[in-house]
Amino acid sequence: MASNEELRKLEEAIGQITEIARGFGLDFFPMRYEICPADILYTFGAYGMPARFSHWSFGKAFHRLKLQYDLGLSKIYELVINSDPCYAFLLEGNSLVQNKLIVAHVLAHSDFFKNNVRFSRTNRNMVESMAATAERIRQYEIVHGAEEVEKFLDAAMSVQEHIDPSLIHPGGLDKKRRLELKRKQDKEPRVPSPAGPYDDLWRLDPEWKDRGEDESAGTSPGTRREAPFPPEPEKDLVWFIQEYSRALDDWQRDIMSMLRAEMLYFWPQLETKIMNEGWATYWHQRIMRELPLDSDEAIEYAKLHASVVQPYRHTVNPYLLGLKIFEDIEKRYGESALFEVRELESDMSFLRNYLTRELTEELDLYVFGKEGTDWKIAEKSWEAVRDRLVESRVNCGFPYLVVLDGNWRMNGELYIRHQYEGVELDLKYVEGTMPHVARLWGKPVHLETVIDGKTVLFSCDGAKTTRKTL
Repeated sequence: MASNEELRKLEEAIGQITEIARGFGLDFFPMRYEICPADILYTFGAYGMPARFSHWSFGKAFHRLKLQYDLGLSKIYELVINSDPCYAFLLEGNSLVQNKLIVAHVLAHSDFFKNNVRFSRTNRNMVESMAATAERIRQYEIVHGAEEVEKFLDAAMSVQEHIDPSLIHPGGLDKKRRLELKRKQDKEPRVPSPAGPYDDLWRLDPEWKDRGEDESAGTSPGTRREAPFPPEPEKDLVWFIQEYSRALDDWQRDIMSMLRAEMLYFWPQLETKIMNEGWATYWHQRIMRELPLDSDEAIEYAKLHASVVQPYRHTVNPYLLGLKIFEDIEKRYGESALFEVRELESDMSFLRNYLTRELTEELDLYVFGKEGTDWKIAEKSWEAVRDRLVESRVNCGFPYLVVLDGNWRMNGELYIRHQYEGVELDLKYVEGTMPHVARLWGKPVHLETVIDGKTVLFSCDGAKTTRKTL
């Protein structure tokens, strides 16, 4: 427990750092700081929030994080929450210099949360919302049994990343109203297209046939016998199952809606990881330079900062990469460009637009892969490195799945397609997840993907998963 004198010095430092940050033009939420012992902070880190529903996967994450801390392999110095006011939790036992760096760091995070467009639709009261979610799920455990609720959570959380976080909704409609309107429009009879000299060529187009043209029945071009469901590929698998599964009870739909809301809250953090950490590192570096540190404090800060930005052996350090790109932007375009980039970009556009040949060479970035039993450098050209980094950020690194048909074979079966872009699915994960999806849907589910250059269809009836080449 920190002494009164230590707390007084920390309060003074927070006031000084906040004033410096505002002087640099940072615009953050009102801040709330709390000092937490390691057990509490690592619990928050494992759950992702101060209050959340209970699930064994969070306990597993806590055990891993806390064990690494106990063995001296890693350390969480702070945890900052995207909320208004913004909560920052500091690790008990941090030195004053460590806390000064952390305060500067979290102020920049809060500025990013408040001003980046990807966070513009996030729930700023999510701490309270997640506490309410946890209480509702506890009530469901009392009514339906903890084991039954946990089994359902296992199934729902197996697909929780497959949401649609789009910022723009066509027509200003929510998903369900837009889908129902599209289905209604597709069911309405269409005015037959006038006959033309090229109709025979149009009939050779597979997409023309997919729209339902039936020559044997004399169907006019542009009409269809059965409107597809959904009328267009639907990315939000969680929402689609929540709304249209016939196997879910109301309490299960409620849980899925809460999980989806939580994932929508976390998604902007996933798609701006490099930018967010780079922005916070850039500003803690500049703010710390403005503080009157003595020689011992300067050395301690230098060691701590060096540990934050040291290169990783097998992957990219987001703190280092983001910092270097922001420094390069300031050098090339001026400080005002920093705030414009912070507001408008995500990791994909950030890397695509601002990772240069010079930065790639300075950071010694390269693409590596496995050849036989050895790991070898596969490519060092800066374009290849940039493109691989951008590809790794598509859909936050998760497979891009879309629902093609919610009534496949006219039997209520679910047909999902993996939008293959060169990276194959993890087959063990596919076979482990398909039964969960089948349980959620209540009918057989099918997943189309590409393996070894061939189109493959996985099918699962809830008990057995099979695959065949199409």
